Amino acid sequence: MPTDVLTLHEAAGELGVHYMTVYRYVRLGLLDATKVGKSWQVSRSAIESFQEGSATSPTPSRGAHGARGAASERDFDKMAAPWAERLEARLLAADGPGAWGVVEAAQTSGAGVDDIYLNVLSPALVSIGERWESGSIDVAVEHRASSVALRLLGRLGQRCVRRGPGRGKIVIGAPAGEQHGIPLAMLSDLLRLDGWDVIDLGPNTPPDSFAHAAADGDVIAMGVSVTSPGTLDAAADACRAIREASPDTLVLLGGSGLYERSESELAAIGAHLVIGSASEMSVVVEEFRRSPTAFWRKRTPVR
Repeated sequence: MPTDVLTLHEAAGELGVHYMTVYRYVRLGLLDATKVGKSWQVSRSAIESFQEGSATSPTPSRGAHGARGAASERDFDKMAAPWAERLEARLLAADGPGAWGVVEAAQTSGAGVDDIYLNVLSPALVSIGERWESGSIDVAVEHRASSVALRLLGRLGQRCVRRGPGRGKIVIGAPAGEQHGIPLAMLSDLLRLDGWDVIDLGPNTPPDSFAHAAADGDVIAMGVSVTSPGTLDAAADACRAIREASPDTLVLLGGSGLYERSESELAAIGAHLVIGSASEMSVVVEEFRRSPTAFWRKRTPVR
């Protein structure tokens, strides 16, 4: 009787490929496997799922390694591959090389850096955070997954530099007590892809540091990121410090910590506007840069 659990050598026999090919499938997150001791084990159901996926997946495009490669975003969407789930598995395993392999495989399928951030890395991290909150994984697992994610960002961030003069300077940061730097790093890179010069103050930034950065006359807008609802008061302190230091600077507020907050709660924080995404922030800042007067004719500030 066939066993329900196979070694990589046995899985290679089932798939008719070399052992190292199966190992690569596992490291890329293409084939589900569990590491027991020093060995990988593959369930027969995982083999069947892999075979079904191989039979229905279109041939990936080649050469997409920059912010936008030769393949289009539509090509990436057509793949409909569970890239986020594959990356999540590698992050939970603290498998840096495997996680980077998933990123490279997604890029080969047509993903740009923005696709990786918005459709692969961000969903994977949200899922890991939800697992930690539900108690299904230990905080140590969440921390090591975040550590691998930061290393991915370090490599991807090098591809987020656009040549030519920038559109203007934006400063972003998270208020005192906020420990999450990954959302800021991704926002910073996405804005750089849009041509902005970005200064990332990082997490746990005191109000005085926001004020000092705002005092630079070249800054068009300041962004305050809130991931933890418990830092709303600190965000209000940051916004107040910015507006006192530079009344003409646009102050924007964003982040998952603002979800389900009432209009009155958001208004009390003191930003000019609440922003939902990097692309929205880029559009808003560009409108403000062109003509602050016309901007405020069209928009109503939160406060």
